Parts: sequence; C-alpha cells; structure tokens
Amino acid sequence: MTTHVLVPIDGSPLSTKALEVALTDYPDAEVTVLHVMDPIGAGFSIVDVMRPKFGDGAPPGSVTEEYWAEWYDSSHERAESLFEAARETAAAYDATVQTVTDVGDPATEIVAYADEHGVDRIVMGSHGRSGAKRLFLGSVAETVARRARVPVTIVH
Repeated sequence: MTTHVLVPIDGSPLSTKALEVALTDYPDAEVTVLHVMDPIGAGFSIVDVMRPKFGDGAPPGSVTEEYWAEWYDSSHERAESLFEAARETAAAYDATVQTVTDVGDPATEIVAYADEHGVDRIVMGSHGRSGAKRLFLGSVAETVARRARVPVTIVH
C-alpha cells in the first residue's frame, strides 16, 4: 500500500499531470510536492554572471554575491508560485499537499528526499525541458528511475 507519494514539480505541463495522477491513483496517501531550485540548470547568461570590472578583487568570470541572492530570491518566488498552483490542483481533488523546496541537482535531491523521508512512490513527469537543453542536461526522470529505491511512475 502506498502511503507517501513524492511529486517533483518544475512548472511543466507534465509535472502538473503527474500531480493529478498521484492525487487520482493514491487518494489516501500523503502527497509531498517537491521543487528543486537548480543553480546549474538555471540558464545563466555569461553577461549575468561576469563581474563587470576587475577592480573589486574578484577574479574575472566569478559570480557576484548579489547575483546569487537575486537568483535565490527569484527561484524561491517561482517555487511559491508553483506550490500555490499545486495546492489549487489538490483542492480540485479534495486533497491537500505538503510542499518542500530544495537546492541542488534535481535528480540527486529527488532521490535523497525519497530516501530520507519514508517516500514509497515517486510520480513525476517524463521531462520538463525540451530540445537541446534536455539532450545536454539529460533526463531527470530517467536518472531518478535508475537511482530511486522505490517505484517511480513516469507520466507522459
């Protein structure tokens, strides 16, 4: 019997569909919605991260503290927006969800969360990225399916 389902979300239509599948297929389970803020896959532009001058003591090409603070704040705001949408979806199924934000590599953090929090099923979308980004960065769902110690349902 599935009692705790983890649903990673990234704002893609497939992650919303995965949440709907989890709420439908496991109506009595605790559902945790996880959003992983990924600083590596954040889509930096070199202009965004380069220090504008060398006179501040930082090596050329280093990332400013202000950039990271701005990235974290905007990523956290996006996570809250995703969680609000997830709560609305859950309410439509007469359910509630727990929400968790983490920072790091999405596949690694999803598997670690499942291992550390008694999750007995992961339900996730098959992909959130498209095109070259997906090919270059790899499939998070594929990595989770290979590494997870619990069953993984991948929604297409």
